[in-house]
Amino acid sequence: MRIGELSRRTGVNERLLRYYEDQGLLHPSRLSSGYRIYAESDVETVRRIRSLLTAGLSTSVIAGVLPCVSTDGGFLAPTCPQTRAELTAECQRISAAIEELEQSRRLLEAVINGGPRPQAAPATGADLGSRRSSGRPEGWSTLVGARRPDYGPSAPDGPV
Repeated sequence: MRIGELSRRTGVNERLLRYYEDQGLLHPSRLSSGYRIYAESDVETVRRIRSLLTAGLSTSVIAGVLPCVSTDGGFLAPTCPQTRAELTAECQRISAAIEELEQSRRLLEAVINGGPRPQAAPATGADLGSRRSSGRPEGWSTLVGARRPDYGPSAPDGPV
């Protein structure tokens, strides 16, 4: 099938399908004219990609785990031993990011409400003692002005 048909069957824009190919997630064959030809199995592959993106994985992580994730009874399941460990590490990364965002929200709410600073320690676990002496609220740098290296630009369909 050609890219337009795959797009219709999966609900994924043709541009994203080309992006998935660029990322090594799809491997269509090519006609002599250069047109992409997709296999019937690519419909399911695109659905697995979309599920993994929705779960918060980047396309680079998906490229590594996609061959070892299958659809089992309508749900994705790891089929290789190392894949479970990789997915567990990604789950821990996401949990840490959620904790950090929750801390930022608490700090922002304290600023909005002009109330006392939050009692919880910063999610990063960093010692902010030197900042406390400056009069700024605990964890302030996670809210204002600090840039984290893993908060980079995003791809069209998710984190990079």
